[in-house]
Amino acid sequence: MNRFVHLLAALATAFAAASVAAQAPPYPSKPIRLIVPFPPGAGTDTVARFVAQKLGDAMNATIIVDNRTGAGGAIGTVEAAKADPDGYTLLFVASPFTTVAASSRSAGYDPLRQFVPVAPIASGPLAFVVNASVPADTMREFIALAKREPGKLNYGSAGPGSVNHLALELLKARAGIAVVHIPYRGIAPATLDLIAGQIQAMTASIPATLPYLADRKLKVLAVTGSRRAPLLPDVPSWEEEGVPNANVINYWGIVAPAGTPADIIAKLNAQIQRVLAQPDVRERLEREGAELIPGAPERLGALIEADLNGWKKLIADAKLQLD
Repeated sequence: MNRFVHLLAALATAFAAASVAAQAPPYPSKPIRLIVPFPPGAGTDTVARFVAQKLGDAMNATIIVDNRTGAGGAIGTVEAAKADPDGYTLLFVASPFTTVAASSRSAGYDPLRQFVPVAPIASGPLAFVVNASVPADTMREFIALAKREPGKLNYGSAGPGSVNHLALELLKARAGIAVVHIPYRGIAPATLDLIAGQIQAMTASIPATLPYLADRKLKVLAVTGSRRAPLLPDVPSWEEEGVPNANVINYWGIVAPAGTPADIIAKLNAQIQRVLAQPDVRERLEREGAELIPGAPERLGALIEADLNGWKKLIADAKLQLD
């Protein structure tokens, strides 16, 4: 008799759960918030808005871009980490997602434990640029100059722990040069001082540097990837110029708070793959100097983990004090 009662209770519970699931509205049934932890109008923001529009069209959903800026992207990232893991809050990530976490004990978030990857979007190298007055026309000449005059050259960055900062620290470590770091509160003021000759070198996004190259205000000596960039086909990579193991890329992707249901992640990923297959999306991202990296969530997860661990190792090996 007890077994029969237990069986009836189990069947009732299963029936109730099935009824709730049947009544649950299909995802998405309300607007999705995409947190972008960078200022409106910035390069990453414009890409995020473009992707959000395309994804919203593909899913027949409303995706609201929510800029939550500050602390190198940490403020918006922390907010996303604390959001309900229901698929209605997503985070658009770029390289600061890992550089800030690797370089700051007070970042306030863990990229691996507090988030789950949804989909990779694209990635691309940075441009290594110098003021037009710097007496070096190639990367090898710049390295030789820095070795002849250690500590005389300086470089700018968007701030301690930014990808611009860590990329140059990686160059210093691999090339054995001493170049002084000048941190700024954002890449825009650093760029202005580079043009004015207040600093000598910097890494920046390729599209942002192209107008200054045309005006001959800056010189691009290399790209930071392992191979040449389509937007700068005549510019060698750091590796070509004798700087080994110094591959630096900026990447874009979408993550969700840890605990977001797997079926929602799978649906989002499938729709993003549809978006990335559209020719105008490929063309738009290529204009940003990026290469599409479609694939499963695990591809973005592996990229994030490798990037985070690589920067942590550099920081430890170089004994950088960033906090």
